[in-house]
Amino acid sequence: MEKDKMKPMLFTVLKGYNGKQFASDLVAGIIVAIIALPLSIALALASGVGPEEGLYTAIVAGFIISFLGGSRVQIAGPTAAFATIVAGIVATKGMEGLALATIFAGIILILMGVFRLGTLIKFIPYTITTGFTAGIAVTILIGQIKDFLGLTYPAGTATVETMEKVSAIVSNIGTINLSALLVGVVCLAIQIIWPKINQKIPGSLLAVVAGIIMVKGIGLNVNTIGDLYEIKGALPSLKIPAFSFADIRAIAGDGFTIAILAAIESLLSCVVADSMIDGHHRSNMELVAQGAGNIGSALFGGIPATGAIARTAANIKNGGRTPIAGMIHALCLVLVLVVLMPYAALIPMPTIAAILFMVAYNMCQWRTFVHLVKTAPKSDIIVLVTTFVLTIVFDLVVAIEVGMVLACLLFMKRMSEESRVHGWKYYDPEDDPDGPGLKDIPKHVRVYEISGPMFFGDADQIAQISFKDFTRALVIRMRGVPAIDATAMHSFEQLYDKCKKNGVQLVFSHVNEQPMNTMEKDGFVDLVGRENFKPHIDEALKRAAQI
Repeated sequence: MEKDKMKPMLFTVLKGYNGKQFASDLVAGIIVAIIALPLSIALALASGVGPEEGLYTAIVAGFIISFLGGSRVQIAGPTAAFATIVAGIVATKGMEGLALATIFAGIILILMGVFRLGTLIKFIPYTITTGFTAGIAVTILIGQIKDFLGLTYPAGTATVETMEKVSAIVSNIGTINLSALLVGVVCLAIQIIWPKINQKIPGSLLAVVAGIIMVKGIGLNVNTIGDLYEIKGALPSLKIPAFSFADIRAIAGDGFTIAILAAIESLLSCVVADSMIDGHHRSNMELVAQGAGNIGSALFGGIPATGAIARTAANIKNGGRTPIAGMIHALCLVLVLVVLMPYAALIPMPTIAAILFMVAYNMCQWRTFVHLVKTAPKSDIIVLVTTFVLTIVFDLVVAIEVGMVLACLLFMKRMSEESRVHGWKYYDPEDDPDGPGLKDIPKHVRVYEISGPMFFGDADQIAQISFKDFTRALVIRMRGVPAIDATAMHSFEQLYDKCKKNGVQLVFSHVNEQPMNTMEKDGFVDLVGRENFKPHIDEALKRAAQI
């Protein structure tokens, strides 16, 4: 299948590439670069790093991921999903720690692709991805309230965790700067209203221009990026972080989190893009590209990157159909970095906050969230809400870990409820032509039917199989059992021992392929006797009658 090939999509699309397609890709690449400019700066600031680090990420990772990627249209760069994680790593372990964690994540992503784990992402429940995405949106929103309202905090105020930010906002709400609030509200209004007038020019870019005019033109007393950060318009240079085994151990957890999140987000973005262009991505190649892109970004002073759904959608809408568009977007940002970066110092902080408010709103999927709460089974709602709350109160690592464990436990509970072991009753043949009907079952024969997968969650049901003193043969009908695990196998062994003690012969009917293989491997088939495994219930009953 095309999606499983380990070959960058760029090399496939170049075969029939022409000037007309290049013109479309060029336009799409330029437009996406214009959209990515304010977003990359805003997301870098939300991540606790300088504005140029956001552009380094979009340039280096954006180029590598388009060049090596398994999607025709994926655009990569810094994304909101990483903002809170990155801010936490930078606050506790510094830029060196972040670079190491990102390189570690890149290596894991490459290995995931090489070992063809691209399809494993489908085992992450939709409720978990929806829960943590909505949770991240709320954490971004909370993180930007300070700049939107122009609050000032006393020196030494801890604002790493989301709950610390909430506490600081409440304690210092009296320091609100009305000029900052005015700039923020105007920039937010522009982003909401402008797309209804014109789709071509991004509202975020207009908001940046309006913010600069209000602060520098009218002279409002509002913090700008230049007041808080030193702006460098230089091209990124290679920085290889020094590391020891102890450093790697310290960042391993963060590296795994970045890798898993990058894999989930980039492959989800690929799936969304596939539906828009009616195409197929190569998931394993995409993971290798994400890994290489993240290593590249870290080595050139950037932050973690992944496929960005909003920028990918903008690329498609503007005619981008090959990875060339993504590479052009990265090259345009190089020009911006060299030529326009000094002007980034003029951008007011409330403008950045307003842009991130829109990012948070667009990623929160509140309609999907509400729909799930109204319509999903109770167990799914528990996973959704738990993941959402834990993402805000603790962090994404705790949320995904607890969410996955909870989802697995609830899934197993649901499966065990579907599995049954029941003794036969007599039916009218017209009601159940395949049932026991009025078959002549001798008094010394007892029949049990098992249905559903038998695994450790419900294997104890096998232990409840009973027989009378006069029972000499026990028929176990297994046509409805698709699979068994080691715990269920152990329960069957215990049943065999119990039967042997009481002089009862076990006879199995219609054992499916997987349970049969497990029983063969275990030596159980030879223990019971091959002659006691029959393909149909009639033959099993005949065998039981002979005993």
